[in-house]
Amino acid sequence: MADNYHHGNLRQALIDTGIRIINEKGEDNLSLRGVAAECGVSRSAPYSHFKDKEELLEAIKGSVNDKFTDELKNACAGTKSADEALIAMGRAYIDFFRRNPDYYTFLFGRQNIVAHLAMDKIHEEDYPPFLLLREMYKKHLKENNLKKSYKEQELDLLKTWAVVHGMASIACMTGVETGIDWDDPDNGVVT
Repeated sequence: MADNYHHGNLRQALIDTGIRIINEKGEDNLSLRGVAAECGVSRSAPYSHFKDKEELLEAIKGSVNDKFTDELKNACAGTKSADEALIAMGRAYIDFFRRNPDYYTFLFGRQNIVAHLAMDKIHEEDYPPFLLLREMYKKHLKENNLKKSYKEQELDLLKTWAVVHGMASIACMTGVETGIDWDDPDNGVVT
């Protein structure tokens, strides 16, 4: 069969193709054989990377989560304050999903994201990008010597996440036209 995945990393090609199939046809229509056919490899080739569909799904979720988390961490690297880090994270959040709209649909339309907004508790199962946001928000409070109740903190955190998440959603949409240059870091979208 023809090598349609081009870059030589079959495992990643299977993951990327799986995301596209899920977004276009639904999770029920995902199969290792279907992914193999779309990648142009033999039916048995995916089995050297995944034992079954469930393992492929977990790999897809893990891959997307890792890429997204790394993007947010890289955005924070080198910032001088929590405020700068929060702005950089917001821009990176929007840009990541604008560049990868299939990831947005897969993560937030198909997966169970766990996030506890309570500021006084840590939950191991919380979504890693959310934990990073919460950590930066706490640093923001400390650096600016802000005293807020837990309820006010939760509401601030929710608003911050909602604005950036909503902007990412709009940036991913086809058919939405704006005068915003999404590539311009000074576009005023996240400040």
